[in-house]
Amino acid sequence: MSDETGPGPETGPDKGDRIAKVLARAGLCSRRDAERWIEEGRVAVDGKLLTTPAVVVTPGSIILVDGKPIKEPEPSRLWRYHKPAGLVTSHRDEKGRSTLFDTLPPELGRVISVGRLDLNSEGLLLLTNDGELARKLELPATGWVRRYKVRVHGTVDPERFLPLVEGVVIDGVRYGEIKVEFERQKGSNAWVTVALTEGKNREIRKVFEHLGYVVTRLIRLSYGPFQLGLLPRGGIEEVPRRVLRDQLGLGAAKDKGAARRTLALKEEPAAPKGKVRPPKPHRAVEPAPKRGRPPAPAAERSIEARAAPGKTAARITVKTVARPSAAKPVGARATRAPARPDSAPKKPGGPRGADRRR
Repeated sequence: MSDETGPGPETGPDKGDRIAKVLARAGLCSRRDAERWIEEGRVAVDGKLLTTPAVVVTPGSIILVDGKPIKEPEPSRLWRYHKPAGLVTSHRDEKGRSTLFDTLPPELGRVISVGRLDLNSEGLLLLTNDGELARKLELPATGWVRRYKVRVHGTVDPERFLPLVEGVVIDGVRYGEIKVEFERQKGSNAWVTVALTEGKNREIRKVFEHLGYVVTRLIRLSYGPFQLGLLPRGGIEEVPRRVLRDQLGLGAAKDKGAARRTLALKEEPAAPKGKVRPPKPHRAVEPAPKRGRPPAPAAERSIEARAAPGKTAARITVKTVARPSAAKPVGARATRAPARPDSAPKKPGGPRGADRRR
């Protein structure tokens, strides 16, 4: 009979979570490392040493690792990191090679990589303090596309990449859909862009080797909605909390204990804030009537014509009608009326509109 404690293997929001998941959520290690720690006798729950990871704990459980209680889990954080070539994506290396975690700033704390990039690969690598989040982002079920820029040695025939859309089986391993776009041939090397959703161990190198090409450089450009962009080599930048909420559905509130978290993964970019109004169509507007005195009504006047001697003078009635001014089209440029012949020459530099008669 074992000496483990816990309510049993069933889990749920009210029944707790497995001990390995809780340790990973606390940012101490991955699930696999947690299971190894338990086998090494480093984890105790409620005063009893565990020998199997098949133990469920609740927020009220007292968990010790190496005799020290674990801390409350911090809010999930995510960083974009530009991994250089020549660094191992591991917390420790049995060959004594440099790891990328050795180069990170100490104030970052313990972080876990989302997936891996091999020794000679470079580009975007996501880091997080949440082991459960890292596990979910690694799963192909998220449907996130991972894009790479690949340099291969040799003359490339783009037609040979077309069957990869249906997947390929190499040495009994099934690789899913792979999209390859040819960019350019430069001497004895060629550049292509590769898009896939699985990302198995050394998948691109193995598939290209199967086609007879040797990969000489591999750069990851994006991982789902997160882009490498202009992040300098070796640089690290935290993803804002707002983006985490939009892309992952992570709440801003701090988790308590081993509380469950629901991830709503989305591919669509966040909608822009505010309403974008289309420009109003141009409409012709009748010109407003000019201010001033109304036009004078038609006037009548009598003119007495001069008569010859011995004749009666005739009186002629003349009716004067005001001539309406022509309407100016919308947007037409204003023209200056010609000066009257009897007007005096204008002096330069006078006030604007001083030469106008009306």
